[in-house]
Amino acid sequence: MRQILTHIRQQLSAVYPDSEANAIARMVLECRFGISLLDICMGKDIQLLPKQRQDLDNIVARLSKGEPVQYVLGKAEFCGFAFSVAPGVLIPRPETEDLVDWIVADSEAKHGCSILDIGTGSGCIAISLNKLMPDAIVTAWDLSDDALRQAAENARQLDADVRFEQVDVLNVTPSAKFDIIVSNPPYICNREKAEMNDNVLSHEPHLALFVPDDDPLMFYRAIAVLGRQMLNEGGSLFFEINRAFGRETTDMLASLGYKNIELRKDRFDNDRMIKAVL
Repeated sequence: MRQILTHIRQQLSAVYPDSEANAIARMVLECRFGISLLDICMGKDIQLLPKQRQDLDNIVARLSKGEPVQYVLGKAEFCGFAFSVAPGVLIPRPETEDLVDWIVADSEAKHGCSILDIGTGSGCIAISLNKLMPDAIVTAWDLSDDALRQAAENARQLDADVRFEQVDVLNVTPSAKFDIIVSNPPYICNREKAEMNDNVLSHEPHLALFVPDDDPLMFYRAIAVLGRQMLNEGGSLFFEINRAFGRETTDMLASLGYKNIELRKDRFDNDRMIKAVL
């Protein structure tokens, strides 16, 4: 067991810091080979079959090239649920769980509310909300074929009831009404690429990540304008945001007539979430 763990960590040392390499190694052993943290701590003897050894070598080779472990394993945990992920779909982030938790807590007294998730990606927000708020009516939009296929498969695997639609939020005619609109749209400026890890830049879909440097709020503005027509009176708009643009996003929402605007920090103490009421 210790030899296997050490082997994985050594192979990843050129790509990841020790703590991250160790976490990835444990994730691989548990998710792919059923070897728990307790097994590792106890130094349990493990005999890998030849096919398992080949599988491990293939996994380590992909990880050594910087491919995210979630893509390699095909899984990402989010809000206690296992989501399938693949290249072409953004990997769910832990800070986005904080946004889902806020919506669930804020909607505790509401029953049968209608929710629209814009830019659903893997479907992690929409599906988690449906699972945590079973009586909610959830619709999810995305422009990407890959994302919609993955989201629909995740809904099937997790037995979630979500309606998926292919919609370009920058070119849509409002129709239905909703009590809640939530979005985690692209919000990273192109100039921020220099500060990002290569495993994100080289593998995750840029369509879901980046916005022009001269218009970082382009999606937020478009969604907020839509919200003026698509939210029921007293409805709520929730955003995950770029931590660098909290004040600008708040000011934009205020200029469009939203009220009770609240900016919150995520678990990493970054300005990350906004709620606004119509």
